[in-house]
Amino acid sequence: MISAEEFLRRHPTVMAEEPHGAGCHMPDGAEDAAQGSHDRDHDSGKTAVTVTGSPSRCSGAFGAVPDEDGSSGRIRGGRGRGGRRRAARVPRRGGFAVSGRGIHAVEGPDNPEDYEACREAALTLLDAAPRSSGALDERLRAKGYAPSVAAKVVRRLVDVGLVDDEAYACSMVRYCLSRQLGRMGAVRELMRKGLGRPLSEQVVERFAETGAFVDSAYELGRRVARRTEGMDRDGRRRRLWSAGGRKGHDPDLIRRVADDLFRDDLFGDGADGIA
Repeated sequence: MISAEEFLRRHPTVMAEEPHGAGCHMPDGAEDAAQGSHDRDHDSGKTAVTVTGSPSRCSGAFGAVPDEDGSSGRIRGGRGRGGRRRAARVPRRGGFAVSGRGIHAVEGPDNPEDYEACREAALTLLDAAPRSSGALDERLRAKGYAPSVAAKVVRRLVDVGLVDDEAYACSMVRYCLSRQLGRMGAVRELMRKGLGRPLSEQVVERFAETGAFVDSAYELGRRVARRTEGMDRDGRRRRLWSAGGRKGHDPDLIRRVADDLFRDDLFGDGADGIA
């Protein structure tokens, strides 16, 4: 066991003087009390390291910032994993927050009529993902910009070709086909993305003329057939009807797919018609 003097000689940085105002200062009268405590521990054969400091400067949770009056400040924010506190995040001006009611503006822009700021916000949104003119206008309004300014920005972006509703609609229809959606389902999806009904129906009809939605319906039927293998025929047909309705397929088309995939003669041979 080493003495306190030997410990301090080996570790001189323990009592190194801190810059002015950065450390903790011993209150008047505390030095004699601390020295007495150290002498008692030394006489009993114990090595004690005393950390002195003003309670108003050193007490409180780790990481707390003292207030102007010297009292220990609190870390703002909730607790993260393991019970550790996390600092509160201040949202950027004009940012978005997500709640149970959807996306809403946390704090609006300094000037809702600022055209340049609105244009920069629109370009940032387009950098993140392609959008229709309707969806972009809605997001800019939700961000806090005036409707007239948002509409002006969107019109300008359409004029320069940065926003193309028809091209966006075509890409969305291809996405719908990858999910085995039908004609009605694709129209609903395009309208949900901020496209008008006339343009949505026009683009969907263009794809329908190529037989794309017929292929989509048969692909959906084959998926249902694989998942319902071993079930009775009526059960499999009901599953296909239910899936086709959710996907927005034409009922006559789904009936044709069901007749082709779940025929009685196929079941008699032990096949399921999904090759």
